[in-house]
Amino acid sequence: MKEKVESKLHEVRLRADITQERLSEKVGVSRQTIIAIEKGNYVPSVLLALKLAHFFRVPVEELFYLQ
Repeated sequence: MKEKVESKLHEVRLRADITQERLSEKVGVSRQTIIAIEKGNYVPSVLLALKLAHFFRVPVEELFYLQ
């Protein structure tokens, strides 16, 4: 069975009431990157995953998990 990285970024971002644009500015990526992560079309680097987790003050595992 092939493992896949899933993301809860969309849910966490909505709970925090922050736009994709603002989040992208805060972590230093394009809005398109945030969109791709939320849609499951892109797995972020470890550095970006850590930046996102730090921004939301949650463990990385709350944003990303193996399916």
